[in-house]
Amino acid sequence: MLSLWRAAMGSAELDCGVEFWNSPELSGWLTKQDEYIKTWRRRWFVLKQGKLFWFKESSITRESRPRGVIVATNCRTVKGAEDVLNRSFAFEISTPEETMFFIADSEKEKEDWINSIGRSIVQHSRSVTTNEILDYDSRKQ
Repeated sequence: MLSLWRAAMGSAELDCGVEFWNSPELSGWLTKQDEYIKTWRRRWFVLKQGKLFWFKESSITRESRPRGVIVATNCRTVKGAEDVLNRSFAFEISTPEETMFFIADSEKEKEDWINSIGRSIVQHSRSVTTNEILDYDSRKQ
């Protein structure tokens, strides 16, 4: 499970070698549903180089440690979720392991996040996954 992997890795490895404090593609406040207790917490999010990091505070420096990270190559979809949560400006990010829910402060911010994350998913995804590769030479005729 991705969540357990993130917890086991600890915060030192969460930066993924990305300078998240310097010129992010998009950053801002979102309210995120907690993975375990399902409470809602306001977090500062930074999107950079196919990684979506979140922090407790908006003053991000080289010494800051992310509270978590979502890797774009693990994402399947990002889409609005107002109908699922019955809350305005809600959206979701789905991976094979889980669906995470977020709430933006406005419709424009929600659309900015959906568009930026979607673009990042496309830019950083592999065109063919390992499971989709067929070895035609080894197929029985």
